[in-house]
Amino acid sequence: MTSSDDSSIRSADRKASQLPGTTLAALYLGIVLLPLVVALFGRAAPADPWERTAAALGMIAVIAMAIQFVTSGRFNSVSRHLGIDRIMAFHKVAAWWVLLAVLLHPLLYVLPTWFESPALARERLEFYLTSPHYRSGVFAWVAFALLLVTSLLRERLPWRYETWRATHLPLGVVAVMGSVHHALATGRFTAASPLPPFWLTTGAAVAVVVGVLYGWRWFRLHRYPWKLASVSRVADRMWELHVEPTPRTPSLAYRAGQFVWLTVGRRRFPLFDHPFSLSNSPRDPGVKLIIKEAGDFTSTLGALAPGTPLGLDGPYGEFVLEGHDAEAVILIAGGVGIAPILGLLRDMVARGERRPVRLAYAVGAPANFACLGEIEAARARLDLRVHLLSETSGPDYRGEIGLLDRDRLHTLLEGLDPARSVVLMCGPGGMVTAVSDALLDLGMPMHRILYERFDYSTGPSRQDRHRTRRLAAIGGGLAVGVALFALASS
Repeated sequence: MTSSDDSSIRSADRKASQLPGTTLAALYLGIVLLPLVVALFGRAAPADPWERTAAALGMIAVIAMAIQFVTSGRFNSVSRHLGIDRIMAFHKVAAWWVLLAVLLHPLLYVLPTWFESPALARERLEFYLTSPHYRSGVFAWVAFALLLVTSLLRERLPWRYETWRATHLPLGVVAVMGSVHHALATGRFTAASPLPPFWLTTGAAVAVVVGVLYGWRWFRLHRYPWKLASVSRVADRMWELHVEPTPRTPSLAYRAGQFVWLTVGRRRFPLFDHPFSLSNSPRDPGVKLIIKEAGDFTSTLGALAPGTPLGLDGPYGEFVLEGHDAEAVILIAGGVGIAPILGLLRDMVARGERRPVRLAYAVGAPANFACLGEIEAARARLDLRVHLLSETSGPDYRGEIGLLDRDRLHTLLEGLDPARSVVLMCGPGGMVTAVSDALLDLGMPMHRILYERFDYSTGPSRQDRHRTRRLAAIGGGLAVGVALFALASS
């Protein structure tokens, strides 16, 4: 390994510095509630508490929508503190309280009138929704509702993934920019406080974020391309791409287990990228990606010719060993989830890992096993025990048949202290949920179970629900801030 390789790895390790989740939550609350604080310094006319609540909900919705552009998982300065799975969970939960604020914003303005005269309240609400004076706010309201609905129904809509993303971005931009214009043009507290520069800064910040995501990254994908060195079949409908930098492309400083966003050929534009885990060690030359054929994009990768230009955006993710004080390492892979697991295993071989390592590798059929020869060879270099498991049998397969259930996990943990071990698991949503919950039952502390999944088709795990409750507390903090603003003296 060269000195430049050492420098790259140290650079990647320095990026691992993290802020506590409570600090990030407090930072989020501070930013979203900041316009309410600024509005308190204004001289707006006295208003009914319901109207103050409506105004507060509108103001926090603008900022929360803007932050959604940053918490989309594409900025390492944010995602490195929590990991992509937690970031995306927050992104989804935050969308719900933004929707609640957006829906209640016009309704609460007419609520006091409703108590006195429902007919007059309906006329007032109709005026808000049809008057040209409030049109930008209505556009923002509709755009955000469509954005959320199409996101919830993405798997059911007859759209390609790229088509959905092509609608997601403009709807988000319309929602934020329409809200900013609405706040500047009609906001009672905006007109009587130092808020106008704040809203202009918010709109400018979103424009910069979009410019970075789709302008600067487009430039880098073309200015610093990678090229496909080779493609090899490693399992049924599963390929490993070996990717190398071109002479002007800098090396990728990453940690084993992270992922990149991949684009191919002339379609090197962020709208067309897809996330794939890195499957090799940072100490190896180039980059390797193990990819399973599972859709329009992935079905063509096995036929790519060597020399094809590729775009890599990354690295991203916190599915890494660094930062975890553990006496043993437990790796669990389901199907193509072997990609980041193999990257971790290859890195441990390259580093000469001395801790006990356990690997459970589960697939649907024996033909889906990848790189078994390399996994077997790793046993000579590591204190490694391997548990192979297939849901169905096949020719010449002599391994175990069934699911990775609690009894098999108990066997996997034999001789290890769960409280002093760390689990890294990647696989389909159903497997991740079931195995994560079973590990908790076997005494594994929740904070020592790290996972990434490549679908969300099943219900949440207990760790997911625990995370959701913590995120709900942030929503509770926003509600308290709105209530305090509503009750504050004008």
